[in-house]
Amino acid sequence: MNVELITRGDLEQLKQELIEEIRRSNPHPRKQGNEPKVYLKSYEVRKLLGISAGTLQNLRVNGTLPFKKIGGLMYYRYEDIQNLMEGDR
Repeated sequence: MNVELITRGDLEQLKQELIEEIRRSNPHPRKQGNEPKVYLKSYEVRKLLGISAGTLQNLRVNGTLPFKKIGGLMYYRYEDIQNLMEGDR
């Protein structure tokens, strides 16, 4: 049986390669000027909507505001937030 050992350095290198690949593949990098970002973190959504963390959690739980959880952080599409504010949902 062929056994290969993976070191901490190997994992760090893989991590850096994955991060770079994600950055290269992101079709909408952080926009310039006054244009909003495509995805917002929870604290940005709370600030934008003027709501508490509990209210934001309720919006997630009842499906009013879609989100993606990546690495322990929750991200929200700016377009979904606009639709929520305009009453399209």
